[in-house]
Amino acid sequence: MKNLFIVLSVMLSSAAFAQDQGEVRPLYSGEMIPGATKPTKELTGKEIPKLYAHPAKQNNKDLVFLVIPGGGYANVAMNHEGHDVANRLNDLGYNAYVLEYRLPKVETMKDKRFGPLQDAQYALRTASIENPGKKVVVLGFSAGGHLAGSLSNLYDRPQTDELKDTNLRPSFSVLCYPVISMDDAITHKGSKNNLIGPNLTEEDVELFSLEKQVDQRTPPTFLMSAKDDKGVPIENSYRYQAALNKNKVENTLFTYEEGGHGFGMVNKTDSRDWFDAMIKWIENVNAKLN
Repeated sequence: MKNLFIVLSVMLSSAAFAQDQGEVRPLYSGEMIPGATKPTKELTGKEIPKLYAHPAKQNNKDLVFLVIPGGGYANVAMNHEGHDVANRLNDLGYNAYVLEYRLPKVETMKDKRFGPLQDAQYALRTASIENPGKKVVVLGFSAGGHLAGSLSNLYDRPQTDELKDTNLRPSFSVLCYPVISMDDAITHKGSKNNLIGPNLTEEDVELFSLEKQVDQRTPPTFLMSAKDDKGVPIENSYRYQAALNKNKVENTLFTYEEGGHGFGMVNKTDSRDWFDAMIKWIENVNAKLN
């Protein structure tokens, strides 16, 4: 009897865990991912992008979130910067999606610089199709913040012909301790090298330094960073905010004195909840725009 109880407990825990991971949505159909160098059947694991849908049980919001975890373009932190975030959004009544994007890789991509952006564009399209009439909020952490920022500024660069007639611009951006600039003085060098290195050009540095891509159509943006972040200096957020202000794009920057990098939703050094502040700010801006 005791063994049966243990087995049932494990099964229930596994089911709950699986539910927390959402339901997988395919980003691509067909035998080849556009821009790939190998058929999908020859790709394995993280070489195949995945989009996890987290529908809210009681969805009563006109916003849907696309969550993009970080990982330095070397990994994807799917749990504390992905599924955990989506589950909290669900509790508040928002539908959410978590993107497990492909990591830049010359062996599997014709142009590794744009592989993650392509995945993000397809993910945004899926979120829009499955949530007609709702506005998409893109929420990214660290290198995922860079990808979210790329989606927010390079929306006029559809990565495939299939996307040419799709609105690829998010309605709002949330960038958490984001990699913004490719300037060596403040960038996260691992992210920079993984995305555009090692044989980068001045054009690459310019294009993927997002503070230089901001214009008046960049979505309203909520930024969050800790001042003692050694991994991705807060100067990234400062520069992006300066560009937003210059272009009169509504924004705010939520800062912590301490916390470092990569803490996700919970900064244990401070009782203030950036997530709660973010929701209130976006809802307030959204109400003004409606």
